[in-house]
Amino acid sequence: MKKNVFLAFTNSTIRREQEYNKWYDEQHLVDVINVPGFVSARRYRLAPGQFEFNTQTLEHKYLALYEIETDDIVKVMKELAFRVGTPEVVTTDAIDTSTLSSPVFEQIIERQDAFEVQRRRIGPR
Repeated sequence: MKKNVFLAFTNSTIRREQEYNKWYDEQHLVDVINVPGFVSARRYRLAPGQFEFNTQTLEHKYLALYEIETDDIVKVMKELAFRVGTPEVVTTDAIDTSTLSSPVFEQIIERQDAFEVQRRRIGPR
């Protein structure tokens, strides 16, 4: 099975951040990972320290990272889209959908762990 990540970059609507976070944490993550193919979910908030070489303005305060295992990512994403707005994937107007960005990436190499990489690094240290 191919491994993929689905990244949901989002913001809350104005003055509804608490409601947005409650919905996301208690309702939305569960709804999404119940779609066949989804295997896990995590959420992140934009950290105060950022990479100094960023050339783009950061527009999103929140990131949800979903792991998907499937040989048919198109089918999984269609199923998710089909469920959005139904009782299976409940929506809220506390999320600013006008700024939503949700790319899917397919894994091309296995995870690299720091302790493994440090041992096999070539060249001066």
